[in-house]
Amino acid sequence: MSSVLEGLDWVVLGIYFLALVAVAVWVVLQKNKNTEDYFLAGRNVGWFVIGASIFASNIGSEHVVGLAGTGFESGTPMAHYELHAWIVLLLGWLFLPFYIRSGAFTMPEFLEKRFDSRSRWFLSVFSLVAYVLTKVSVTIYAGGIVVSELLGIPFWYGAIGIVVFTGIYTVIGGMKAVIYTETLQTVILILGSIIITYLGLQEVGGWGQLRETVTAVSPDHFNMWRPMNDPQFPWTGLLIGGTIVGIWYWCTDQYIVQRTLAANNIKIGRRGAIFGAYLKLLPILIFLIPGIIAFALSIQNPELFSVEKADRAFPMLVKTLLPVGLKGLVAGGLMAALMSSLASVFNSCSTIFTIDIYKKLKPNMTEAKLVKIGQIATGFIVILGIIWIPIMEKIGGGVMYQYLQNVQSYIAPPVTAVFLLGIIWKRVNAKAAITTLLAGLLLLILRLGSEIYFQPQIAAGEELSNIMYGFATINFAHMAIFMFIFSVILCISVSLATNAPDYRTIVGLSFGTLTEEQKEENKGSYDTIDIVLSIILVILVIGVLSYFTG
Repeated sequence: MSSVLEGLDWVVLGIYFLALVAVAVWVVLQKNKNTEDYFLAGRNVGWFVIGASIFASNIGSEHVVGLAGTGFESGTPMAHYELHAWIVLLLGWLFLPFYIRSGAFTMPEFLEKRFDSRSRWFLSVFSLVAYVLTKVSVTIYAGGIVVSELLGIPFWYGAIGIVVFTGIYTVIGGMKAVIYTETLQTVILILGSIIITYLGLQEVGGWGQLRETVTAVSPDHFNMWRPMNDPQFPWTGLLIGGTIVGIWYWCTDQYIVQRTLAANNIKIGRRGAIFGAYLKLLPILIFLIPGIIAFALSIQNPELFSVEKADRAFPMLVKTLLPVGLKGLVAGGLMAALMSSLASVFNSCSTIFTIDIYKKLKPNMTEAKLVKIGQIATGFIVILGIIWIPIMEKIGGGVMYQYLQNVQSYIAPPVTAVFLLGIIWKRVNAKAAITTLLAGLLLLILRLGSEIYFQPQIAAGEELSNIMYGFATINFAHMAIFMFIFSVILCISVSLATNAPDYRTIVGLSFGTLTEEQKEENKGSYDTIDIVLSIILVILVIGVLSYFTG
């Protein structure tokens, strides 16, 4: 296996890694005095760093390669998920003030403050299992492939090398190391991908030529709005189901929210979310469009720009379009995408384990001991990730990989319902929260179980009149909508059928329990510029949705 990189590329890649090490060392030398330092970077991070970290945490190597692959194969429907930028605004404007006001380190801790310890325990264990089985394993698997392809080394060397390198600076430096290295990685990733897009458009003959070439072969490639009965991309599922998953991911998942909690006040955290929302619009331009460019180039010149499978679209552009030196920069960007996602999930896992599980079991533990436990937990998750690699290698390209992607559509609805209702309606109580979360888990098990059981019939295209078969074949995005409606009805019904919560214990944690002082504080936490920038972003999102209509 030979590397696509040449001499100057290796120099550029080496400089990038040295810069990364320098940032990590600078952070480590500052020491972590307590859990707030280690897990939330001392709650003293600026808006630019928060926004860059939100973006870098979201964009993994599987995201880069997969989104370009989707652009190559299916066109623009998946852009719906990238337009979740407006949901990042929802984090800053709706959710974050309640999170920061609660003083919580983690999302499970917020649930305990708003409801009770049962919800906290549920979300803690549930999140850890989901992280290890999905985020850690999928990121390591995809990253191992990317690194081995770029550097020309065996898959195992690439996967373990990146895991160990990322694990070391995450364990030693904690959140501060993660959040500052992610800022550097964001700059490299965006710069490298913009160069790919620019050179690709030059090669294909400009935007007009790109549309003309692609639509001649695939008329629907630039249409985000597929029919409701489309088996893969129904517009209802992508727009409504995607929003439900988006609120769970961007507004309630420790993996993302932890970045904004590192701010020392609501205003800085919100500005970080607004900046992160603008960055979230970029993947359409720098990952999805390159996939469509690769499709156009493979039509125009199939001998030079051939793509064996869709997921090879982005690596093909790196190999054929970039001059020596820039290949090294983009290789650094792709590795940055992998390492930032991996570092984020390592840190989030160790935070949840230490604060929500270990500290609950041993409440009198010293701050220094808790930091040490957090480091050990991160190391343990690194080892679990490595152990999981051979399993992912066997199932990575098969049906199970698809289930791992679909599973977030089944995880999201009950969690979204509990957080959203808990914040907007003070009447929601602890019994309603835990009942909704447990019912959601039961539905998730039933759905995945039925999918696995009926997989042979689904693959063969057989039609059965079985109720469970019908349940198993509902589009996954539509399933998210049905589960969310069920969760909302259940949560409201149980709340009204049982006693109201003691409102004195949840002051400031729901709209109905805000004091006059808190309302005034909230009004003072934003300026006109924050409102204007948010409105402009929403207009941009609507503009993109209107443009890609075929």
